[in-house]
Amino acid sequence: MIEPFVDTVVVAGGLLHRSGDESAAALLEDIVAGSSLAALAATEPTSGDNWRDVSTTARRDGEEWVLNGTKVMAVNAPLATHLLVTARTSGERADTDGISLFVVDIASLSTGFTAHPYRTVDDRRASDLTFSDVRLPASALLGAEGQAWPSLELARDEGAAAVCAEAVGGMRKVLADTVEYCKQRQQFGLPIGSFQALQHRMVDMHMEVEQASAAVYLAVLNLDAEPAQRARAVSAAKATIGRAARFVGQNAVQLHGGMGMTEELAIGHYFKRLTAVQYEFGSTDYHVSRYAELTRG
Repeated sequence: MIEPFVDTVVVAGGLLHRSGDESAAALLEDIVAGSSLAALAATEPTSGDNWRDVSTTARRDGEEWVLNGTKVMAVNAPLATHLLVTARTSGERADTDGISLFVVDIASLSTGFTAHPYRTVDDRRASDLTFSDVRLPASALLGAEGQAWPSLELARDEGAAAVCAEAVGGMRKVLADTVEYCKQRQQFGLPIGSFQALQHRMVDMHMEVEQASAAVYLAVLNLDAEPAQRARAVSAAKATIGRAARFVGQNAVQLHGGMGMTEELAIGHYFKRLTAVQYEFGSTDYHVSRYAELTRG
């Protein structure tokens, strides 16, 4: 998938659109024109998969907001012109009420902001960010103060559904390449694809892909449903993708042998991306737990 479509258009774009702010509409126009990129900074050093666990704070000071806190793993932040930063303006640390969203124009920051960029396992760009008494204009607040959580939760589910769909496409490509390789690779005078044990392995890979595909269709069809139904469908898909991506990716590498880990062959790169997808917008374990909680409730 073309980057950074999911992070800038699906996630950040959705948050900007739902806010209804005039400034957000202007930024959306710039994103569409290609002159701006936005990245979400929501995760913190101690929050793990819990986006509600917000320690970063924003307090009013006259006509400005003062932002303090640390964000980690802000994907595509090194490429972004604007950051969408979650911060607590009221309430306790894990409350859903009191979370606000701020648009930070990186070019306008002079002091108090530091970014540590790095490469992720799938060779994308991310940053850890620190805000120390960073002053923002009143217009930086996106939407209503303290009421960002419903939109954030929807953005997370939309992002999860998008990367799940990407993973299905990646797994289909990995499976097709593996089948083709097994037709060509010779061992004992025969294509290795003629060996029944390897045929069974590829059939199992196919079954995982199809099950994952069905789960993703269900998730996408429920994105406009009420929040609990949407969350159940998305978590079911994300949990299914987590298992399938690991199984398909690992078996593809194994069936390719040592070639599967080389930079020159696409399989290794797909495997890295499928590995990363398992942890984006909530890990597999997180979504299994969320699905169980929603089903019991």
